[in-house]
Amino acid sequence: MPDEPLVLGIETSCDETGVGVVRGTTLLADAVASSVDEHARFGGVVPEVASRAHLEAMVPTIDRALKEAGVAARDLDGISVTAGPGLAGALLVGVSAAKAYAYALGKPLYGVNHLASHICVDQLEHGPLPEPTMALLVSGGHSSLLLSSDITSDVRPLGATIDDAAGEAFDKIARVLNLGFPGGPVIDRYAREGDPGAIAFPRGLTGPRDPAYDFSFSGLKTAVARWIEARRAAGEEVPVRDVSASFQEAVVDVLTRKAVRACKDEGVDHLMIGGGVAANSRLRALAQERCEAAGIRLRVPRPKLCTDNGAMVAALGAEMVARNRAASDWDLSADSSLPVTDPHVPGHAHAPGHSPGHSPGHDHVHEVSKENLYS
Repeated sequence: MPDEPLVLGIETSCDETGVGVVRGTTLLADAVASSVDEHARFGGVVPEVASRAHLEAMVPTIDRALKEAGVAARDLDGISVTAGPGLAGALLVGVSAAKAYAYALGKPLYGVNHLASHICVDQLEHGPLPEPTMALLVSGGHSSLLLSSDITSDVRPLGATIDDAAGEAFDKIARVLNLGFPGGPVIDRYAREGDPGAIAFPRGLTGPRDPAYDFSFSGLKTAVARWIEARRAAGEEVPVRDVSASFQEAVVDVLTRKAVRACKDEGVDHLMIGGGVAANSRLRALAQERCEAAGIRLRVPRPKLCTDNGAMVAALGAEMVARNRAASDWDLSADSSLPVTDPHVPGHAHAPGHSPGHSPGHDHVHEVSKENLYS
């Protein structure tokens, strides 16, 4: 609808420059420039390489997103950006760009949380989030169970990884198997032709005295690596497909088991899964199977919206505007360890007569910039 907030979102927490444009809960554009190929030869993301790639891709990606959406920058109701968590240098590029555009256009600025954005993106596919929402977020840097009664102001962590995140474990095992980087997609592909029950790999933190909702994949990673090393030392062939399937099954078994348990314990009748690992085909299948058995509705965005993207940041920004949340101040900075309990970074109190995001001394700059740049 025309009266719904039109927001541009910028995501640069890791190795992908994402820019999305959202009107309310409708996705208008989702432009991504990935630097993953530049990191592949190192076997992982190199922060400095990622930061430089963001610098080069930022303006062209924003221009592409606006063109795809069919809107002018001056028509935006706000600009949102991932303020954290993530790689500090990469975050700074995005925050700096968002501040520059918002400042020049005279638009409110919203620094938002990367994890909360991964939850909010589901609105673009399945409509408004139920309240409360139970979310399982799994990516290269995070494995978390979160309960949110209001995605713009109240996100409560129930559990998280205490060591390696699920996506990180996928990358490390792919490296041991010489399958390249990133590991998630290639292991998923090999696992489809393997036997998930071929090797009994351990399930971390699933004992009766272990934390109910926390995750641990470091022990699993070590167990798989040692099993592979033992086969190679004995001069035996490593069954890559069976190893991939058995490792993957150990990961998704724990993830889905704990997520369904959390829904039951909290009395929530639905589960949302997000983050890059949510694109994994076995995770989706097992989650669907277990949710149906428990009478829980499963919500999982399409794979492209699960990985890091600007659409998710724009979605949360649009929700901030719609709910009249305070915009961020111009001194907004990146926070590589921004807690998930802070869905966004609000500004301080504003002087009477000035809307959020507009500092009293900056109005003349807004007017001059709008005339010269985006009129």
